[in-house]
Amino acid sequence: MRRRAFIRALGAAVVSVSGVPSLADALAAGDRRDGRMPALFVGHGSPMNAIEDNAFSRGWARVGAALGRPRAILCISAHWQTRGVMVTAMERPRTIHDFYGFPEELHRMAYPAPGSPETAEATRSEVTSAPVALDREWGLDHGAWSVLARMFPRADVPVVQMSLDATRPPAWHYELGRELRGLRDRGVLVLGSGNIVHNLRRVTRQQPASGFDWAVEFDLRVKELIDRGDHRGVVDYEALGAAARLSVPTNEHYLPLLYALAVKDESEAVTYFNDATVMGSISMRSLLIR
Repeated sequence: MRRRAFIRALGAAVVSVSGVPSLADALAAGDRRDGRMPALFVGHGSPMNAIEDNAFSRGWARVGAALGRPRAILCISAHWQTRGVMVTAMERPRTIHDFYGFPEELHRMAYPAPGSPETAEATRSEVTSAPVALDREWGLDHGAWSVLARMFPRADVPVVQMSLDATRPPAWHYELGRELRGLRDRGVLVLGSGNIVHNLRRVTRQQPASGFDWAVEFDLRVKELIDRGDHRGVVDYEALGAAARLSVPTNEHYLPLLYALAVKDESEAVTYFNDATVMGSISMRSLLIR
């Protein structure tokens, strides 16, 4: 099967969303401290989730409705890799259709959320360990807008993207993420968008709603480390053996998870939703930190 067919099939997988109801209840019952926003990591999977009614898109919609309206969103997406760190700083970011072979409906879709030069500047000021360049060319890639279109369908929350420096190791990304914690106190929702398990070469239509043993093993191993508060173990995922090598053949989809964990305070809880492994080798596990 061709790569584009693999990705498209992901959006059609039928799964259970075991964590969403309790997550929504927790959000509805919780009080944000001084406007402090939660943080999220979202397994985004196929861009088809932006237009299909499925368990994943419904899960995002329910969480978005329970979150309330952030002042702004800072998204770290798997699909923007650069040399150095960049942050979008335009007033009106374009919708980037960074895929091919999908229905025209998806290619026509726009997510006209405003940008936020103010949030871009705030992000740059929070980061002291590396220079952050202001970018006015990129926009919103599908790692951002395919999720946000379901979470915040009115597209009225300003969105800024921060790039992944492809030249840096995982530990560097985690430490950079630690510097972004103050943004949450300014009402900014920090959103990592990727997938814990992401191996398109191993995707199969034969397992639309389940994962290979190694994919399930790695997904659950990462969850166990998060539950224990062992962020160092999550960062050092390459030490987790063969399952890690198969699950993370390249790490651009894994790194956004590190940013979400990095902005977590020790006193905060983690709640999971969309926790399913599909098409053999894609984990859609998502988590909320508050």
